[in-house]
Amino acid sequence: MTKSIKTSKPQTKLAPQIVQFIQSLRILDGLSENTLSAYQNDLKNYQAWLNLQGFSDLLSISSAQLEDYVFALFEQDKQPKSIARAISSLKRFYQFCVVQNLILQDPAALLKPPKLSAMIPKVISESQIEALLNAPDVLSVLGLRDRAILELAYSSGLRVSELVELPYEQINLSAGLVQVTGKGNKERIVPVGEEAIDWLQKYLQTSRPSLVKQKWVGTLFVSRIGRPMTRQTLWHRIKHLAAEAGIVMNLSPHSLRHAFATHLVNHGADLRTVQLLLGHADLSTTQIYTHVAKARLQALHHKHHPRG
Repeated sequence: MTKSIKTSKPQTKLAPQIVQFIQSLRILDGLSENTLSAYQNDLKNYQAWLNLQGFSDLLSISSAQLEDYVFALFEQDKQPKSIARAISSLKRFYQFCVVQNLILQDPAALLKPPKLSAMIPKVISESQIEALLNAPDVLSVLGLRDRAILELAYSSGLRVSELVELPYEQINLSAGLVQVTGKGNKERIVPVGEEAIDWLQKYLQTSRPSLVKQKWVGTLFVSRIGRPMTRQTLWHRIKHLAAEAGIVMNLSPHSLRHAFATHLVNHGADLRTVQLLLGHADLSTTQIYTHVAKARLQALHHKHHPRG
């Protein structure tokens, strides 16, 4: 039996190979700081677990030891998505080590992520989306801001970081378009729906000037003290508004992105279009939404068909 992954131990200094790997991702791949942080945290946890097992050399690890680590993650009741990301981090790290001639064979080559069916995100329904969008008190300054950001999130499927970091000048309401800088500094143009445009115009005319006052703030959305919003602020606002709307499922800003993509697929959008709108580099990342749509259709069939 392998030892559990413990977080209460003093944090181990990152191995030089991990530091080199993260620097390579930053320089060569141009990944965002959030993505780099995710890779680093995954590998830091892996290194800490190895140390608990009495191993200190990441370059002499066998495939069996890696499988033990993945098993330990399952024992910790980690979410399938978290385990899949940890496996992805390990595979990419050891691929890097092979390319750099640090090791001859890749011990992570045969690692497989959890089944996709276990990773299908829970999707908020269209009626729940309607209730969430109507939850903010639009007669208040912050309520109008919240309505505008929710409308844009659902209308365009932006990531959390893209929403809070969106520059003021990169949204063109007259054209109904927003220019987004996504992962790896890749830019894409995403349409904005008429309802979202209407609420954004109201926010820009009244709410935002009231919040920023005489200050210059580069981001479109600002906090109650007139500064750029943080991811944490947006997360807390959505949790609060979901409760106001009577939505009991656990929501996050990313839930709106899932809903955007799933509802598009449900209404007939092709995967390639959804991929472009979401800014996914690989179509396989987008294919999860076909599973969501199929699962919904199967549930509806089972509920309403006389022989379901």
